[in-house]
Amino acid sequence: MTKLRLPRTATVSAAAAVLSLSLALTACSRPADPGDEPASALSHIHGLGLRDGILYVATHEGIRSPGAGGAPVLVGDRRDDFMGFTVARDGTFLASGHPAAGGDGPSDLGLIASTDSGRSWTERSLGGEVDFHSLGTAGGTVYGYDSTNGRLRVTRDQKTWEDRASLRALDIAVSPTVPDTVLATTETGVARSTDGGRTFAPGAGQVLAYVSWGAADALYGVSPDGELFRSGDGGAAWNRIGPVPGGAPQALTAVDARRLLVATGDGVYESRDAGRSFVRRMEVTSGADGH
Repeated sequence: MTKLRLPRTATVSAAAAVLSLSLALTACSRPADPGDEPASALSHIHGLGLRDGILYVATHEGIRSPGAGGAPVLVGDRRDDFMGFTVARDGTFLASGHPAAGGDGPSDLGLIASTDSGRSWTERSLGGEVDFHSLGTAGGTVYGYDSTNGRLRVTRDQKTWEDRASLRALDIAVSPTVPDTVLATTETGVARSTDGGRTFAPGAGQVLAYVSWGAADALYGVSPDGELFRSGDGGAAWNRIGPVPGGAPQALTAVDARRLLVATGDGVYESRDAGRSFVRRMEVTSGADGH
């Protein structure tokens, strides 16, 4: 498997980045506690997506979307802690995480889905068994990173899952054109699999917190200290674009080759020029743990 090359422009604060990613891996395993933040605060963001041009933000307390003046508005009536979240190519929302406090459901949501932009949800599988912290789709295949057990799981029918590689990761990304190619962010760099997540080469090269594939030749990553990178060759080499606004990242989604969504310490930002400039779409209040 191809080793990742670390360009000279990406060598700043490597030790600090590794420590930051290690802390993020630990923080993301913490169970949801709605008492951490005021109900009105938009914080603890775990995923971003667009459907029909509308921004959706998966948070510690439900899915939010911009209302008047960009203020976050709850979508539907569920205030679950949506840890994993992605919008599939057909517009279906896929999510995982923990139910809101006081609910009578299982402690882990498994895989749930919404076909009406998050207003209602149905359980697809693994309810009470799995909390996926990252989800990715390609070619009808769904990949989920089971954070509790440190394992990648894969399904084609969203009901029956196959266990694949064990690894310690924060985020995953699946190639939009080669569904068997999967990347995972780890404390030692980006780990690559070319066999559908059955095996991974050791993480190496650029240390990134989140990765997202906008197009075959447009793979984006953001480092723990908020530097945005782009790869045109599937992660073999990374080119630094520059810092994202607001500091430490919480989530990254590449909508296409040029349109990016990134959540950081003070906002959800959008770029339409491949990360050269950003506009803040929603304000964020950082939690006590900086997340």
